[in-house]
Amino acid sequence: MTATEPAIRATAFPTSAVPPPLPVKMVIAGGFGVGKTTAVGSISEIEPLTTEAAITEVAAGVDDLSHTPTKTTTTVAMDFGCITIDPTLKLYLFGTPGQERFGFMWDDIVEGAVGGLVIVDTRRLDDCYAAVDYFEHKQIPFAVAVNAFDGHVEHDLDEVRWALDVAERVPLVVFDARERGSVRDALLVVLEQALARTGG
Repeated sequence: MTATEPAIRATAFPTSAVPPPLPVKMVIAGGFGVGKTTAVGSISEIEPLTTEAAITEVAAGVDDLSHTPTKTTTTVAMDFGCITIDPTLKLYLFGTPGQERFGFMWDDIVEGAVGGLVIVDTRRLDDCYAAVDYFEHKQIPFAVAVNAFDGHVEHDLDEVRWALDVAERVPLVVFDARERGSVRDALLVVLEQALARTGG
């Protein structure tokens, strides 16, 4: 062993190396066409993985396109993206398909998640009932995010809470799925809910 070997080893394997951020899984859910894929794409620091498929004539007869006439694709499995919140925390985002006929995938997608963000279009509140019921039944922390389409919402948050019959402990926020900072703030609300549930 030469006199330089310890120094080389110390340089190659520094004892003060910064640990990688803690990986945390979070789910983005909601009805058809409410902005789930848009939200994941807006905030993800990597190219988001999407499983978008063309809306066929058959599907168009099942899915309500009246409020999303320009929508030509739909998520058939999940969306995936990630965002580093700070040096200690990295969120891995999984977006669920919006149609109830894909509900059989939910248990697999949600497994291991600390919480969920349920995106709501106030023009079609009934489309998010299934997502709200799912998180309540599974007792998974979640928040409801009202997507401000065209910069405004049809109903105020008190009306939305009443219509969805959401408990007071569940946060409701208004956000814009197209804006990175707005999506980040909504996700942090979910994270706070999860930490409060665990006493962290």
